[in-house]
Amino acid sequence: MKPVDLRSDTVTRPTADMWLAMQSADLGDDVLGDDPTVQRLEHLAAEMLGKDAALFTPSGTMANQIAIRLHTQPGDAILMESGAHPFNYEGAAAAMISGVQIRPIAGTAGILNPSDVEANFRPPDPHFAPVRLVCAEDTANRGGGTPYPIATLHALGNLAHARQVSAHLDGARLFNAVIATATSAAERTQAFDTVSVCLSKGLGAPVGSLLVGPRDLIERGRWVRKALGGGMRQAGVLAAAGIYALQHNIARLDQDHQRASMLADGLARAGYRAQPPKTNMVYVDVKDGPGAQQALESHGVRCLAVSASALRVVTHLDVDDNGIERTINAFHAIQTEQATG
Repeated sequence: MKPVDLRSDTVTRPTADMWLAMQSADLGDDVLGDDPTVQRLEHLAAEMLGKDAALFTPSGTMANQIAIRLHTQPGDAILMESGAHPFNYEGAAAAMISGVQIRPIAGTAGILNPSDVEANFRPPDPHFAPVRLVCAEDTANRGGGTPYPIATLHALGNLAHARQVSAHLDGARLFNAVIATATSAAERTQAFDTVSVCLSKGLGAPVGSLLVGPRDLIERGRWVRKALGGGMRQAGVLAAAGIYALQHNIARLDQDHQRASMLADGLARAGYRAQPPKTNMVYVDVKDGPGAQQALESHGVRCLAVSASALRVVTHLDVDDNGIERTINAFHAIQTEQATG
């Protein structure tokens, strides 16, 4: 039997209809600027977020790093939450590529408090790296998939601009936040200069992210993308999947959120301590994270240990109600094995 794969929403496969869209895509050479399907995707994303332009990139990491390079100079500092993706999971790329210092700030469930961000702006002094960028992550992955309150997003962007620095939103799971809070993508990103959006997580595309923002900045971003090796040729094959994802797979994210709640409820009934999910992520307390991950794998359920005492399970379009039931049963089984072992 095929395993229930809850390691991440990045493991999704294209649906049959998405494959058809990819196979019928009009193609050109995107590096030369003439792939019509990439152009359609970029226009659609910019329109949805209320920005001027967008840039198609191979990954969310590249989109974030292009943004950092555009907003900073070597020796600058960036403020972001201590669990943020560019600080924890992008291979020190901000230091390697842009020569900048990330200054992490502890948040609550991954959410920055604007007053804490304000306190991290130091006075002009040659001892301190000048802050040039404020970043937020919506939803907050390490915060359990928590969406930002819309007022906090606006406050962070406004604070950055009042301090005459830029604001970037890592919107890897932006549309999960859109569905969970019933606010539009344009409203959630309004106060940010640039936004990265991932197509290959809950939206189900096989590859790709977008960097969205002002036209002049995005055009400079094309140069940075090329320098980083991110220029793709007949990229319309992948862009067609992204168009399909944006047109068909946003509203259905609510199903993932409901299944995450079903899973958390089932685990709670089984005696586990599981945080009530805000979107499509469930964090579960266990005695031995790596051991529990391995035990669940033997029962046909795949997830990730995120610490010595916690697992993360992520629902997505490839996990149905049967998959949730199988997962709850697997957690039951390893609990019984531990009790009798």
